[in-house]
Amino acid sequence: MAEETQKPAAEEVVAAVAHPEAQAQPDKPVPEADKETQVDKPVAETEAAEPEAEKKEGDAVAAVEEKAVEGAAEEEAEKAVEGKNQIAQSVSFKEESYVVGDLPEAQKKALEELKNLIQEALNKHELSSPPPPPPPPPPPKEEDKQKEEAVAAAEEKKEEAVAAAEEKKEEAEAAAEEKKEEVEEKKEEAAAAEEEKKEEVVAAAEEKKEEAAAAEEEKKEEVVAAAVEEKAEEPKAEAEEKKEETVEVVTEVVEKTEEDGAKTVEAMEETVKSVTVEEEAPSTSAVAVEEEKKEEVPPPPPQAPEEVEIWGIPLLADERSDVILLKFLRARDFKVKDAFTMIKNTVRWRKEFGIDSLIDEDLGSDWDKVVFTQGFDKEGHPVCYNVFGEFEDKELYQKTFSDEEKRQKFIRWRIQLLEKSVRKLDFSPSGISTIVQVNDLKNSPGLSKRELRQATNQALQLLQDNYPEFVAKQVFINVPWWYLAFSRMISAFLTQRTKSKFVFAGPSKSAETLFKYIAPEQVPLQYGGLSRDGEQEFGTAHPVTEVTIKPATKQTVEFSFAEKSHLVWELRVVGWDVSYGAEFAPSAEDGYTVIAQKSRKIAPTDETVVVHSFKVGEPGKVVLTIDNQTSKKKKLLYRSKTTPISE
Repeated sequence: MAEETQKPAAEEVVAAVAHPEAQAQPDKPVPEADKETQVDKPVAETEAAEPEAEKKEGDAVAAVEEKAVEGAAEEEAEKAVEGKNQIAQSVSFKEESYVVGDLPEAQKKALEELKNLIQEALNKHELSSPPPPPPPPPPPKEEDKQKEEAVAAAEEKKEEAVAAAEEKKEEAEAAAEEKKEEVEEKKEEAAAAEEEKKEEVVAAAEEKKEEAAAAEEEKKEEVVAAAVEEKAEEPKAEAEEKKEETVEVVTEVVEKTEEDGAKTVEAMEETVKSVTVEEEAPSTSAVAVEEEKKEEVPPPPPQAPEEVEIWGIPLLADERSDVILLKFLRARDFKVKDAFTMIKNTVRWRKEFGIDSLIDEDLGSDWDKVVFTQGFDKEGHPVCYNVFGEFEDKELYQKTFSDEEKRQKFIRWRIQLLEKSVRKLDFSPSGISTIVQVNDLKNSPGLSKRELRQATNQALQLLQDNYPEFVAKQVFINVPWWYLAFSRMISAFLTQRTKSKFVFAGPSKSAETLFKYIAPEQVPLQYGGLSRDGEQEFGTAHPVTEVTIKPATKQTVEFSFAEKSHLVWELRVVGWDVSYGAEFAPSAEDGYTVIAQKSRKIAPTDETVVVHSFKVGEPGKVVLTIDNQTSKKKKLLYRSKTTPISE
């Protein structure tokens, strides 16, 4: 994907690919300044020639304006064609190395820092955890505050006026009620004072009775305790010492508060003795049991680091992990923190989107002709074709974009296809871990289809944010003339690295452009190549020979034989509109030439690929003749295979 620093411009480019009519705007009026420049001279001539009524003059001006606009369009088309070569001639993108040893020291350091951040996050289980809550909304601007304050002040004034009127009424009513309440309160206070005095007298009498009863009960308890102590056995010497110490302490305390005489003091001493002996033993054992329990509880085991995979590869496992981390670093210009944030967001998105379960989900085959992967380029990159013109089918369009649920299903299908393609890549440092995108703009619906635009933008955003640095080259074919002009305009906003990934070709140059990067045997039939589905005489393992036929010339292809053989050949002329024939010429001087294929004119719509065969019974050669009588160059593709005939 394009770098983050140029993300907005890159979005415009790819969005325009998805709906190229956005920049054409055929119904948009020509700016007034342009109109003046284009029609000054024609209008002046019209006014000088026909100084008639205003209606006729207006009609003449409108006609001149139309011609001027058409002339400007033709000039723009010519400029676009001239500039086309400049765009295509931009320095070709060369993929950076993923071998860590080949990296500059600064990039090696960034990679190590990123690894440390990821390891720390894995240890804390923070990598796939949900993001923190969003920050609070920013405070309102001063202008908004002033408006709100003015509105609030006006409302407060209204409320105050209403409240003042109500308060006056309430005050008058409250004054009368207060007088009545004051009289009643005085009466109630007097009655309450009398009741309080009575209650105090009763409470004092009850307290005296309770104190007397309590004193009698204490005396009885002391006598009973003394009798029980006399019968008790004498404790051991060690216990007596502890008792005496305890008794002495308690005696000192009791003597300080002594009020009822010596008998009360002795009873208190004896009571304390018994209590002290009974409570010390169990308290010590309880503490020991609690300590044993604490010692028996084992500490919690350390938490194992979190395990996270992307595209089936652990983030910190081996050199394949380094390749993935380098993709995120390059997408963020080796800014470590930004790359780490991007990785965290990608991991969380994959979890929320359900990528692992999406791989095995059955989403149908409705879009197999819209986006498909077929063949490899000359460097071994898988090639993915995006055919936007398929959405001209109204039924398919409605089935894809008529409501939100269908749009989301299409997006999930697109992500599923990309995910499957990415998982097939070789993530070893010297392997192929990028793809080539071919974007066919023929009959693209454009911005007039709002639903297509929304789905495309959403899918584009997901791909940019979660699949960084997976495109080796973007090839745009069947590009209309106005799009070439548009590409020239936006190229100023793209980095050289991004521009080097883009290639544009008009309808007449599409096949030739594809053949620069993809061998003809790998190019699909509909784009000028020889690759097609089903069982065929030739496959992608049989290389194709390319020949350029100049205008108004004949091109011959010869196959020589020294023994009896069976020859099969496959031939195609891109765009055809040529004559084709084949004959066998024996090596013997007295031999006769045999017509293997009668010469005939083949129109562009007649046949796509010609496959013929011929049995050679003697030494000689088979000669194919292609006669190009047009004024344009033609691209000839052919391949053959020979099988000896045993006698």
